[in-house]
Amino acid sequence: MNADRHSPSAAEVLADSPEAWQVAHHEVLARGRVCHFVEDELVPPTGGPAFRRQFISHPGAVGIIAVDDQDRVAVVRQYRHPVGLKLVEPPAGLLDVEGEDFLRAAQRELAEEVQLQAGTWRLLVDVCTSPGGSEESARVFLATDLSEAPHPDGFAPEDEEADMEAAWVPFEDLVDGILAGRLQSPLLVSGIMALAAARATGRLDSLRQPDAPWPVREIHAGRPRD
Repeated sequence: MNADRHSPSAAEVLADSPEAWQVAHHEVLARGRVCHFVEDELVPPTGGPAFRRQFISHPGAVGIIAVDDQDRVAVVRQYRHPVGLKLVEPPAGLLDVEGEDFLRAAQRELAEEVQLQAGTWRLLVDVCTSPGGSEESARVFLATDLSEAPHPDGFAPEDEEADMEAAWVPFEDLVDGILAGRLQSPLLVSGIMALAAARATGRLDSLRQPDAPWPVREIHAGRPRD
């Protein structure tokens, strides 16, 4: 390990920290319906030459690990064209409604995709799903005390969602599937394994509240969109 430049303290190692390198030039190379493909020219703090990085802009997402009183988890099977798989995923969706609260977005997605509502909400994990090539950040909630709910007014499934299938799966079967390499959705893997870790270490009662700060979203909001 090269420690010539800086040897971080234990506190620094145990927390991601905001940092903004100088952007000498920003350009949107291609525009999509949800995401853009952008290029930034960065000036490193080391004083080295500027270099370019291309990445995908993204509005962010929320996912929900919804667990019933039989320790079953509500999941969906949805086709994901970029990877050529129908993935087993938790209910999830984009943060693409202007000004919508993160918890409200999760509640909406839970009702839309599996027709459920929850009496208790807590936070499991926040993740940057592919930080080398996308700015997508996702927050995974734990939803319990479940009951049936209607589709939100005006909701009509379309595109991949029209083919989506919902199911109840025992929690331990999902853990087994993840460890065996059969389940690969990043929100499912991070959410289920975070819940397994919280249970194993007695931390369920100390999970964060659903309105806990989400610092990366402030970074996201401050970036140029055009």
